[in-house]
Amino acid sequence: MITVDGTRYNVGVISLKRKADFLDKYANRTEDGVLHRELIGVYFNYQLQLGWSLPDPNGYNKLRDKLTEPKEFHTVTVPDGSSDNYTFTAYFSNVGDDLFLSRAGKHYWKNLTVNFIAREPART
Repeated sequence: MITVDGTRYNVGVISLKRKADFLDKYANRTEDGVLHRELIGVYFNYQLQLGWSLPDPNGYNKLRDKLTEPKEFHTVTVPDGSSDNYTFTAYFSNVGDDLFLSRAGKHYWKNLTVNFIAREPART
């Protein structure tokens, strides 16, 4: 379902939220209360929340390793619309997860979350 830098990760998705963030070059209100602005563009940003590391802890851990890779930008493909996908260049922020089980020296994680922040506007 999620592809990062050309590799598809088959990890259970709990939630994929998308936002359209509007970025202004400037936005100022004049004394008469009127807002004047120049829009740079609309950025499509996503927040992904994954399930748990079972039954495939290797896929989960590989994706976590990719999401925490010290690289400035990545190519990400996510679902968009009713049947299409959206591919864009993004950086990752706020990567985190929760330990939910330790058994026989192994640790299992859940709720891996990440924000995909677009490098450039999707719409201008």
